[in-house]
Amino acid sequence: MDTKKSIHGEWSSRTAFILAATGSAVGLGNIWKFPYITGENGGGAFVIVYLLCVALVGIPVMMAETLFGRRGRENPVHTMAILTKEANADEHWPYLGWMGMIAGVLILSYYSVIAGWACGYVLKAIDGSFFGVDAQGAKNLFMAFTASPLQLLFWHTGFMVATMFIVARGLSQGFEKSIHFLIPGLFLLLFLLVGYAMTTDSYFQGLHFLFNPDFSKLTGNAILVALGQAFFSLGIGMGAVMVYGAYLPKKVSITETITIIAVADTVVALLAGIAIFPIVLSNGLPLNSGPGLIFESLPIAFGNMFGGWLFGILFFVMLVFAALSSSIALIEPAVSWLVENKGMERGKACWYAGGVTWLLGFGSALSFNVGADVTVFGKTFYDLLDYLTSNLMLPIGGFCIAIFAGWMMGQAHSEAELAMAKPLHYQAWRLLIRYLATTAIFVVFLSVVGVV
Repeated sequence: MDTKKSIHGEWSSRTAFILAATGSAVGLGNIWKFPYITGENGGGAFVIVYLLCVALVGIPVMMAETLFGRRGRENPVHTMAILTKEANADEHWPYLGWMGMIAGVLILSYYSVIAGWACGYVLKAIDGSFFGVDAQGAKNLFMAFTASPLQLLFWHTGFMVATMFIVARGLSQGFEKSIHFLIPGLFLLLFLLVGYAMTTDSYFQGLHFLFNPDFSKLTGNAILVALGQAFFSLGIGMGAVMVYGAYLPKKVSITETITIIAVADTVVALLAGIAIFPIVLSNGLPLNSGPGLIFESLPIAFGNMFGGWLFGILFFVMLVFAALSSSIALIEPAVSWLVENKGMERGKACWYAGGVTWLLGFGSALSFNVGADVTVFGKTFYDLLDYLTSNLMLPIGGFCIAIFAGWMMGQAHSEAELAMAKPLHYQAWRLLIRYLATTAIFVVFLSVVGVV
């Protein structure tokens, strides 16, 4: 198994894997979702819980999922079947691979709709729609945009086509070429936005909200949301980390690269909050305005700042690129399964997987307009998928990954894949994965169902 390689190839270098995996993690989850769920859950206390979830649960589980992929060298379903046989574990463990693959498709189906918003806002930035806009004007602009099912479906379709075009080109020509300039560009633009936020009257008020904890605002549901966001942001439990691990050369250190990726991912989320909250506060917008937060606050900044026309265009273009770097990772597990299990040519597999995802996205797109009153358990189609994946499937997947890595997989096998420099480091990871990660996820679920 040590010499086995994926039929899809390998990353050309450690840097390529770091950029690709960072691109998978850094995306709408950091820049769009993190700020608004932080606003909804009280600010600083939520951020502390989120950071703890990333450090003590997210990173160890992400390392485990990556080592699964590199050891199996196939799609998540086949990889789990291989590892299950090697560990002589229960025959149902491959369902973990299925759950991750399905979660990736479900997430991409609504992720693509939100990415479509960014696509539409590129044009709005170009045509000057942000010039001189105030808080109410920005809100009206966003409401008018999301109220149009045809616009949302058009941009959703365009984004999915772009995603599948990249994935169809394969590892070196598609994945690697698309991410080598996207992530550095995104960091540059975020720093520019932070610089602008520092010029606003509410900069320190925004920092206070983001970093000053008020634990009275912390609820059991907020803890679940923080854990779900940690998994969503890092891409854990979606099959993407596992399939990217399958393309990872043996010589690359999993521990070092995953730590770098997690730190970069967290920095982007915090930078997004630092940039956005002062802008929101200085323009009188509510911090808990939900999914539309970034589309209602940033246009105000771009419409009133020096060089805002150019910055607005570049930001939303880079937001689209960041979304693309994540979307190609979300669909890759399904594509690799079709290629390996059904013998499909890669291009054909892309359009099959993409077509199903595209159709599912219709439900989310219509949730913001004509289907807003259609609910299941009190949730729209979009809200239901978001809750099902972020708050249930991803944590459950992470829990199962932790159980398998800590209790089912042979210590010699996980130790060989991680290849840590010091035995103490491996023992620390093993303790975290066996006890803290599993217990933390389990307790959060008990709190949600009202047991604790």
